[in-house]
Amino acid sequence: MFKYSTQVFFFQAVELWLVDKVVLPIENSVGGSIHHNYDLLLRHRLHIVEEVQLQVHHCLLGLPGTRNEDIKRVLSHPQALAQCEMTLMELGVVRIDTEDTAGAAQIVASKGVREAGAVASSREAEIYGLDILAEKIQDDDDNITRFLILAREPIIPGTDRPFKTSIVFTLKEGPGVLFKALAVFALRDINLTKVSFTVVDFGL
Repeated sequence: MFKYSTQVFFFQAVELWLVDKVVLPIENSVGGSIHHNYDLLLRHRLHIVEEVQLQVHHCLLGLPGTRNEDIKRVLSHPQALAQCEMTLMELGVVRIDTEDTAGAAQIVASKGVREAGAVASSREAEIYGLDILAEKIQDDDDNITRFLILAREPIIPGTDRPFKTSIVFTLKEGPGVLFKALAVFALRDINLTKVSFTVVDFGL
């Protein structure tokens, strides 16, 4: 199960006027859509005002003096672990999910356990005083994460350039509900560039 506490804090900070905007990762070229962040869009009434795509380079971090062969457990966000699957399989390590990559680096630094490593950025190695044991360990060199920038107020689209529209919604259980929802767009000749959905089975 994913934990929401860090992301929820950021959303609430915008809602309470503590900060102006929040940056939310929503999709990765290797790991795919980050579905639990779509859930946050449903739970909080913020507006997408911008989109940014960044190339992501992951590093394997450890305590100073640690060697690659010393690492038995690797901590990181589930998406980061998925993006480095081949490298982690070669190392034969146990993977442990954390809320984010920075939190993983902080745990490794604070616990002081030499057999624990983190998948995080080189910047996080600087912040927490960790060694970079390996660089660019992601499976795909062209590893791109798409981020959404959210604010309290929406922007009014202009006519000077194309704008993208994103819609997040839930559907009640029933036959053909997804077909009926998508038909709304098809009947109006609206082209969809991406459709992402999550099926939740409550076991009832």
